[in-house]
Amino acid sequence: MCGRLRRIREMETRLNRVVAWNNSPDMHEDSIREDVRILDEYYHSPLWRSDFEADEAGKLPAGLPRGVLSEDGIFNAIEAYREKLAQI
Repeated sequence: MCGRLRRIREMETRLNRVVAWNNSPDMHEDSIREDVRILDEYYHSPLWRSDFEADEAGKLPAGLPRGVLSEDGIFNAIEAYREKLAQI
């Protein structure tokens, strides 16, 4: 469980950085490119599904930030990133 919690916290941090970049006109794309890549890999991996199912089953601590486990959270952030890049 400890590895799962660490992973979810890391991915949550990465998601928050991508969302902040999407909402900021001044941040350079280089600052979050790796975050986007890692989030995309995570979202399309069995790990995300496993973490999502653990959350649905109530196996995660109540206070754990879990925006990264919403079904659309990562997808929407990555799409917004791509749309913003297309405008730069």
